[in-house]
This record gives sequence, structure tokens and C-alpha cells, in this order.
Amino acid sequence: MLIAFHKPMNVLCQFTDRSLPPRPTLAGFGLPKGVYAAGRLDFDSEGLLLLTDEGALVAAIGSPKFDWPKTYLVQVEGTPSEAALRRLREGPVLGDGPTRPAEVALVDAPAWLPPRDPPVRVRQTVPEAWLRLTLREGRNRQVRRMTAAVGLPTLRLVRIGIGPYTLDGLVAGQWREVDPPVRLSAARATSGRGDRGLRPR
Repeated sequence: MLIAFHKPMNVLCQFTDRSLPPRPTLAGFGLPKGVYAAGRLDFDSEGLLLLTDEGALVAAIGSPKFDWPKTYLVQVEGTPSEAALRRLREGPVLGDGPTRPAEVALVDAPAWLPPRDPPVRVRQTVPEAWLRLTLREGRNRQVRRMTAAVGLPTLRLVRIGIGPYTLDGLVAGQWREVDPPVRLSAARATSGRGDRGLRPR
């Protein structure tokens, strides 16, 4: 089973939390039993999260062999200059080393995206902009660190795509079951678990 879920802001990518008081988790959204996140999405980020009940799918989704791009809409503080966009495309150097080149474009504010809950804190005297940014690596808080490195602090971060899967049609808190693509079906089959119920996209 593979699930595409639109994770809301301020929700953990796990089903329990030992914090006091506990923070919101995936347990509050009626997801099928036995699934868990294939990858992560930060507590303060929104958007597409894949979940599965198959360990082989988790390993395959995270494998560099798939080289799956992850695409984000990023609201940033400031006006992106051509120099800043070029640095993002070339891959800025972070504290843990240089990043891989990214695909970056300045885009209009997405009309389909509702206001965030809680609202984004913006300064009336400082402009803001939206970027569409695609990465092929997944370091801790990488998008936020990359935009900060070029002088564009991230205000809101929404993941809209992982490989062949997108957020299309899902509002925050909704999920749907999706078919694993052929390569994931093959990975599961070769893990010794067979391919029961898997259909290629």
C-alpha cells in the first residue's frame, strides 16, 4: 500500500509524540493502520508525504538509484535577485558542504493554496516572493538553509511533488491511495515479499 497525504503545518511525521503536551501527529487523520512515513517533512512544513506499510517501498523511495526529485513552493522574504537565483541553481555551500544544483524559478503566488494556519508572519515594509524549487537530495531543513544562504529567509514551505506523485487535488489533512510505479513494484518483488496487490502506474 502506498498513500499520498497532504500534511498540514505543525504536524509530526509520526503517529506518537512523547512531548508534554503532545504535538499533533499523523494519528489524527484516519490513515490506514500499519503505514508509516517513507521520508520526512519537517514539523513546520506542509505538503506531500508518502506513507506505506512496506519496508521495501520505504527503502526504494529513499534510494539514490531512483533519484526522485522533490519539488517545493517556497514563500521567501525579500525580492530574489538574478544573482540569488543563480546561486540556488548552482548549489550554495552550506555548513555541511556544497549542495547539488537545483531547479529554481520565480513564480506567482499560488492561487489554489489557502492561507496557512497559523498565518505566515510578514512584515508590511518587506516584500515577499514565491519560488518553485526542485531538489535531488534531502538534507536536514535543506530548502530553508539554502534560501537563507542567499539572503531569502523562508516564510512558508509546501512540498508539491515527490517523483511521479503530486499534491494535486488534496487539501490539507486529506490522503489517497496511489499505485506504486513499475520500478517500486519490482523492488518490492525482489525483496522476497512478492507483488501482491501492486499495480504499475
